[in-house]
Amino acid sequence: MSRKTTLLPHTLPDTLQRIGTIADRNSLPCFLVGGYVRDILMQKECQDIDIMVIGDPVPFARLVEKELKGKNFVLFERFRTARLEIGNPDTGNLLLEIVGARKESYNPESRKPITEIGTLEDDLSRRDFTVNALAVSLNRHDRGSIVDLFDGYSDLKQKVLRTPLEPERTFSDDPLRMMRAARFACQLDFRLEAKVEKAMHAMARRIDIVSKERISQEFLKIMSCPRPSTGLLILYHTGILKVIFPELAAMAGVEQMDGLGHKDTLLHTFQVVDKLAGKSDNLWLRVAALLHDIAKPLTKRFNKSSGWTFHGHEVVGTKLAKRIFRSMRWPHEKLPYVEKMIRLHHRPIPLSRGEITDSAVRRLMFEAGEDLDDLMTLCRADVTSKNPNKIRMIMNNFTIVEQKITEVAEKDLLAKWRPPIDGCDIMQTLDLSEGRIVGIIKKQMEAAIIEGEIPYDRQAALDYIKKAYKTMKESSGKGSG
Repeated sequence: MSRKTTLLPHTLPDTLQRIGTIADRNSLPCFLVGGYVRDILMQKECQDIDIMVIGDPVPFARLVEKELKGKNFVLFERFRTARLEIGNPDTGNLLLEIVGARKESYNPESRKPITEIGTLEDDLSRRDFTVNALAVSLNRHDRGSIVDLFDGYSDLKQKVLRTPLEPERTFSDDPLRMMRAARFACQLDFRLEAKVEKAMHAMARRIDIVSKERISQEFLKIMSCPRPSTGLLILYHTGILKVIFPELAAMAGVEQMDGLGHKDTLLHTFQVVDKLAGKSDNLWLRVAALLHDIAKPLTKRFNKSSGWTFHGHEVVGTKLAKRIFRSMRWPHEKLPYVEKMIRLHHRPIPLSRGEITDSAVRRLMFEAGEDLDDLMTLCRADVTSKNPNKIRMIMNNFTIVEQKITEVAEKDLLAKWRPPIDGCDIMQTLDLSEGRIVGIIKKQMEAAIIEGEIPYDRQAALDYIKKAYKTMKESSGKGSG
């Protein structure tokens, strides 16, 4: 085993040196392992630190907690793992996970490992990729030396993802590692070794044994990357996307009819996601970009006079989004926002053509509410034409729409893009309980503001609902008579 192929390029933080000293006093071989080693070699910040000892980790973790004044100590006895926080005046709290070296075996129908006490070699060989299978000694006699059994340091410099063992075995043991391959390629800007990609393609269906929750976590991590399409394309080309997200995979390809083809909706979508990611870190706006055309395969029609159409894909898309959120175990509270973005993503386009009326702008402002800026960001990202003149024209038109929005907002004092009174105000003023009538009156009041019949003003809105309710009761009375 090679333990001194190279040394860390800089000194370890004092906290880690002190942990090494505690290990020396107890005659325990002690190593930094995992992502923290990779990140410090790449000069990236990392606050989560994995420490491995050859021996019993629990008493050692208790000593570290006591001597370094740790807090929030949690013990996972089944995995011989302890987690705790250590205060650090320079970098803030460090989250430590202290484990014992172990080897793992797997039941083919489960990704939950059967663990046994193991050696350093056992532990590093079970890691997902060679760049995560590096260890750094914390013991005084060789502190800072890198243990590199699988040439991971070279892979790190060459920015390539390889598995320590044969990729089929690594992925069979834990199929989620295939999604982690896509995520690391995306997150770190690494390429996959050909053998790794080939194994992912051959074993794509094995991802089925992984829980949807874990799949969802990895998928959303890909969506959070600076360029999500890198990971999404890997999932698509290896066939994993079709298994975990069939609605998205169905968007791929171009169908020809009478010599006319439409753009590849999947590739267009990935372009939109990347463009939006360059403008916003909002994860759920990125998800909305991913789903904005999700219903196009279901609404695709060919007409000899007009060519390809996708009428109603925004409405159908909101229904699909609900199903996808349920399937992917995404938080339900984020669904209304994503549905709104899907439903409205084409609405600003007609406003950018010809003369824009105040009422049309008000209607968009009311429907988008406080998410109007996000909607316009999505609309701009949705422009992926290869014609620079066309892009310039559309962007200029969007600028005109945004200027008109600003003008109407200033004129009407629509500071927060929402009606001056809400349903609770209506119920209180008219002494009504929650129900259909409240909704009808609210829509009438909003329409009156949008059409300019009454000003955007709280008192004007209250006066209007009183009259509207009176008229409604009078009409009802005449009808019953």
